[in-house]
Amino acid sequence: MIQQERLTEDISREIMQSIDAKGVGVMIEARHLCMMMRGVEKQNSVAGTSCMKGAFRDLPTRQEFLSLLKMRP
Repeated sequence: MIQQERLTEDISREIMQSIDAKGVGVMIEARHLCMMMRGVEKQNSVAGTSCMKGAFRDLPTRQEFLSLLKMRP
């Protein structure tokens, strides 16, 4: 899962730099074959990581972002 955390961080950093954003929030949910096929052996196991930068580190903005994610279909 360390690679997923690194990917989440890399994506958020690149977005911030590319568009000179005041803030960015990135959340990744992934199914890991290693968890599904060996070890844990849970077919629907999902690992989630998130990274908040800039304005998204402020509690109200962070809470709004996360609540919008919960509302998605």
